[in-house]
Amino acid sequence: MVAQLTFLAMMACSAALLAGFFGALHPAFDSFSHFRMHLSVLTALLALSLLAGSYRLQAVAVLVFAIACFATTMSALPRLSAQQAIAKPADRIVYSLLQMNLRFNNPTPKKVLSLIGRTNPDVITLDEVSAMWATELGYIAGAYPYRILCDYPNGVFGVALLSRRPFAAGTAPRCEPRGAMATATIDFGGVPVKVAAIHLSWPWPKEQYWQIGELSESLAALGETAIMAGDCNAVPWSAAVRRVARLSGMTMMPSAGPTWIHRTLPDFLRRYAGLPIDQVFSKGGVTILSSARLEDTGSDHLPVLVEFTLRPDAPEDEHKSALAQNTSSTEPRG
Repeated sequence: MVAQLTFLAMMACSAALLAGFFGALHPAFDSFSHFRMHLSVLTALLALSLLAGSYRLQAVAVLVFAIACFATTMSALPRLSAQQAIAKPADRIVYSLLQMNLRFNNPTPKKVLSLIGRTNPDVITLDEVSAMWATELGYIAGAYPYRILCDYPNGVFGVALLSRRPFAAGTAPRCEPRGAMATATIDFGGVPVKVAAIHLSWPWPKEQYWQIGELSESLAALGETAIMAGDCNAVPWSAAVRRVARLSGMTMMPSAGPTWIHRTLPDFLRRYAGLPIDQVFSKGGVTILSSARLEDTGSDHLPVLVEFTLRPDAPEDEHKSALAQNTSSTEPRG
C-alpha cells in the first residue's frame, strides 16, 4: 500500500512537472512551472524510494525526467556571491540599479532607507509602494529628487521609480495602466535610457496573464535602449516572463537567485529554497555587469543590486549594421 501511494504521488508530481512546460498553451499550465525546481526535487526523492521495489523501471524513468527538469532551472540556483556576467570595463562609467519589493506593511522601513543610503544606487525600482511608503520615501527626496509613484487600485501593489540622475529634457515620467508599471527616460551623463519598474500580479487563476496583455503596448514602447526591473511573480523559465521579454524586445538578466518565500519562513530558506521572481530586463546599449541579492530589509523579498554600463553608440551602430546586411542581401550577385 505504501509503495502504491508513493508511486501515485510520484506520477502526480511528474504530471505537474510536465504541465509546466506547456505554459504557452494556457496560463494554468504555467502556474506549475513556477515550482519546477521544488517539484523536481520532490519527484526525484519519491523515485529514489521506489528503486528497490516492483516499480523500479518506472522509478528510473521518472528519476531521469526529474533530473532533466531540474537542469532547466540551474541558472537560478542560489549563489554565495554576486553573479558576475561581464568584467567591468575600465573605459566606461558603471551605474547601479536597486530593485526592491518593499512589502506594503514592512515593519522596519528604516532598514530599507539605510540600505539605500549604503548602496547609493543611481536608480531604484520599487514594488508594493503603499501610502506608508509614500511617506517614508519622502525622507530621501533630497538624495533622489527625480521620482514617480504610481498607485495601484487596491492601494497596496503600486510601483515607484526613484533616480539620482535627472529625467531627460523634454520627457516626463508616466504611470502605465492601473499603476502596475512606471516608466521614465533618465539622462545618464548625456545618454537617455528608458527605465521601467514593473509589478505583475500572481499567476493564474489570478490576473497575471491578462495584466501582461494590458501592458503589451507600454512594454513595446520602451525604446531602443532600456532597463526594466521588478517583482514579476514569475520565475525566469516561465511562459509569463518569456512573454514579457518578447513583448518588450528585451533580454532577461541571468537570475540573481531565489528572492521570495513566505514571510513566516526564515531568511536562510528564502535564499536557498525560495522562488527567483524578481527579474531584470535590458536591451540596446545597456550591458548588465553583475547582480547580487542583498540583506533582509523586513520584506518577504530580498533586494537585488544590479551594475550596468551603457554603450552610447550601440543602437545607432546596430541599426547601421542591420541596414548594411539588408543592402548586401538584396544586391544582385554576378
